[in-house]
Amino acid sequence: MAEHSISLTIDGEQKEVDAGLTGVELFSDNKDIIAVRLNGEPRDLYTPLNDGDIVESIMLDSPDGLAIMRHSATHVMAQAVQELRPDAKLGIGPVIENGFYYDFDVEEPFTPDDLKTIEKTMQRIIKSSQRFQRRVVTEQEALDAEADQPYKIELIEDKEAALDTEAAQDISHKELSFYDNIDREGNVVWTDLCRGPHLPNTRFIKAFKLERAAAAYWKGSEANPMLQRIYGVAFATKDELKAYQQRMEEAAKRDHRKLGQEMDLFSFPDEIGPGLAVFHPKGAAIINAMEDYSRDMHRRHHYSFVQTPHITKGKLYETSGHLQWYKDGMYPAMHLDEEKDAEGNIVKQGFDYYLKPMNCPMHNLIFKSRQRSYRELPLRLFEFGTVYRYEKSGVVHGLTRVRGLTQDDSHIYCTREQMKDELKNLLQFVLKLLKDYGLNDFYLELSTKDEHKFVGSDEIWEEATNTLAEVAKDSGLELVADPGGAAFYGPKISVQARDAIGRTWQVSTIQLDFNLPERFGLEYIAKDGTHQRPVMIHRALFGSIERFFAILLEHYAGALPAWIAPVQALGVPVADEFAPHLQRFMDSLEEDLVRVEIDLSDDRFGKKIRNASKSKVPFILIVGEEDMSNNAVSFRFRDGSQLNGVPVDDARQWILKAINERVQVNSADDFQQLIGAESHE
Repeated sequence: MAEHSISLTIDGEQKEVDAGLTGVELFSDNKDIIAVRLNGEPRDLYTPLNDGDIVESIMLDSPDGLAIMRHSATHVMAQAVQELRPDAKLGIGPVIENGFYYDFDVEEPFTPDDLKTIEKTMQRIIKSSQRFQRRVVTEQEALDAEADQPYKIELIEDKEAALDTEAAQDISHKELSFYDNIDREGNVVWTDLCRGPHLPNTRFIKAFKLERAAAAYWKGSEANPMLQRIYGVAFATKDELKAYQQRMEEAAKRDHRKLGQEMDLFSFPDEIGPGLAVFHPKGAAIINAMEDYSRDMHRRHHYSFVQTPHITKGKLYETSGHLQWYKDGMYPAMHLDEEKDAEGNIVKQGFDYYLKPMNCPMHNLIFKSRQRSYRELPLRLFEFGTVYRYEKSGVVHGLTRVRGLTQDDSHIYCTREQMKDELKNLLQFVLKLLKDYGLNDFYLELSTKDEHKFVGSDEIWEEATNTLAEVAKDSGLELVADPGGAAFYGPKISVQARDAIGRTWQVSTIQLDFNLPERFGLEYIAKDGTHQRPVMIHRALFGSIERFFAILLEHYAGALPAWIAPVQALGVPVADEFAPHLQRFMDSLEEDLVRVEIDLSDDRFGKKIRNASKSKVPFILIVGEEDMSNNAVSFRFRDGSQLNGVPVDDARQWILKAINERVQVNSADDFQQLIGAESHE
């Protein structure tokens, strides 16, 4: 090989190229390549290449490419903010799903008009084709450069701590670096502490939008100063940005908090506190329908129902490990049962009690309450158990992130030999129930050990992880990795469901646990008479009732299937004289446990129909003179279509069929397909 050449592996093909080349020259003929993965690590195109390097191109529209573009957009946003507010102090600016944010310490909060001005300034910067150039510095040089930036100084001085936060995009284990923004004349016009990589220049930022500003604590801690955070989104094309904005508009219409208020389902009274919901009669009707069906299915699959208290002595959570690993997510202790004499001397020590954040330790005590035999296994314990978690007030969000939640919690105890089959059957059971609730598009996520937060041996973790991976692959569903995402006691499979507008929600979780049986000393008598440890499987099907309620509400945009709709049939008489006939029919439905209402208000019929159409009730039942004469009712459906003059016996039978078969009926065509009947004109 000539001295002026080096050997590189470029996108899997070995080539000899001139020494001193960078990715800019290597990929000059493809303007969609915006960075490289150099020996496995994303780097910008200006990075020098050495003999033997493995170089993989990164396209703008790839996941890595989008992340690099979004991080570059963050720098442009911060540059624009400092141009408009020179005294702004910079926090961190990481990439998030679909976009980015940056935190600023500014005297006045950002207004919507400010965001428009910042966006225009960003557009000007992008059009100016500023180049992103990396510059490695010493720690002292970094400290000198950031002398007027207290948050950057903190990151530099505590580099190891910064690596555990979202600031990791600014800080590297190996070296400190800045990225300079250089204009066409070669002048450095802005700079920021950052490990990169970045785009070749600002013009590669194709389509972006600033969405909102919000308050945020520095590093997420209420002990730190409050900063102002600006959120933005960025995509590879304007069409993708437009499609995203349309999805967000649809998501706003489906927001469960909005629907919950409009449909009178639930509320969060200030008198109770953030993250603690109360469910109104209609909301409770939905929850009861969800729980009733779940209970029925669990009975059919041989689960034993248990009930446990909401509060316990802290010693239980010392045994389980929650006080060591999860205490920040628990409500503070209540010191109770202490007794004092007349002089105030303690004559009986008290105990710290905690609201339970998990049900599993109590289920372990049920297993341990008497000697168990291998003949009892697998033992499947099930509980709708309400737990309490101290989420920070800035984190709680409607029903999807609450402080009081009810888990449909199951713990299965089985032998090592039963473990794999039990996991397979459990995953099938979970997917079947989710499909019954109308979710059909799934993939699986495998969460593995957090190296800094786990109990038990590496060997046990490896066995548990490999077993879950086998079960997940055997399901035929797509499996993605979630490194470090497991709970402290064992790996887990998460069922991820896509809703009607393509959003992904984590629903069910299945966790394999060899550690808690050890910590609690759980045993069963094996066939050979020896004492053996059971394997423990944790399973939450809904995740939590509250969160699953919100998912269903948004998935269906409030138009829930008849079997879980809060009101299943709404009666609307054309005039008062037809109300008795309609009332008798509604009463007959109620005897079959159909949830019904009838509009007997003084409103005119037209207004009643308009109100009924907004209510999202699956079956609006209308009675006029002809219906009453023929002992019939007429149906109006959510899409405005009708089915007229249906005999009352048929109408009742068809409504019960739609409810019992758990199908979605939005139109007369849907209904006819269900019942196999001709339309009644």
